[in-house]
Amino acid sequence: MESRFGFSRLIKKASLAGAFFVSAIWLSGAQAFCPAPGGLTSVAVQRVVDGDTLRLDDGRSVRMIGLNTPELGKKGRSDEPFAVAARKRLEALVAASDGRVGLLPGKESKDHYGRTLAHVYSADGANLEAQMLAEGLGFQVAVAPNVDLVDCQQAAERSARQAGLGLWRQSPVLKAQQISDSGFAVLSGRVSKVQRNRGGIWIELQDSVVLRVAPNVQGQFDVASLEKLKGKQIEARGWVVDRSRRGGLKSGQARWLLPLTDPAMLQVAP
Repeated sequence: MESRFGFSRLIKKASLAGAFFVSAIWLSGAQAFCPAPGGLTSVAVQRVVDGDTLRLDDGRSVRMIGLNTPELGKKGRSDEPFAVAARKRLEALVAASDGRVGLLPGKESKDHYGRTLAHVYSADGANLEAQMLAEGLGFQVAVAPNVDLVDCQQAAERSARQAGLGLWRQSPVLKAQQISDSGFAVLSGRVSKVQRNRGGIWIELQDSVVLRVAPNVQGQFDVASLEKLKGKQIEARGWVVDRSRRGGLKSGQARWLLPLTDPAMLQVAP
């Protein structure tokens, strides 16, 4: 495995490329969003896998909590916009931290791929998920129970969105009718129907997409407010599933399903 010095040397060029993305927000106060707690475990980074995943010298893979960056191309697919920029920027941030970062593990410590779930901090105490969000290089996501930093991460993303930075230069928000593939999406639409049954709460957007609040997460939501969403314009985000490919699509049902993992993943338009 490469030492942290080897890592820094390898990505010196990435550090220079990433400097383009440093915003005035972070130059004026890197601790503005999600300041570091005390007693963090310092670890050495072997390499940056992509914009939201690190490989450590000890062999662990770390998935950064609250950040979802565009996907790098795999199996013949093209890189999504800003995927390479996000990876290079994270490489630069890790290099600037001398190849070491502080970890704050989540309440849920592993994902279903076996990766460690943690908030990641630089040597100077900056939260790297919030920094990436503030530079418009990823989307804020919330998956319970790892939602302690939702408010400050939302503030970081909002600053990038308002300034039109990174992937917010041209709005990545899709209309519900524009969904054509599985995967992560931020979408908007008008609620045409709200139903509740044993399978959870189902919020339908213009016969195109249905949002699901599963029974095991309903306790985190204001159910009464959800039931009053009919006719309102909303914005939702999460991982869209094609129900037709799973054999679970019945006549009259929307093809696309977006499970809501936390109230932060749903916003009502002002």
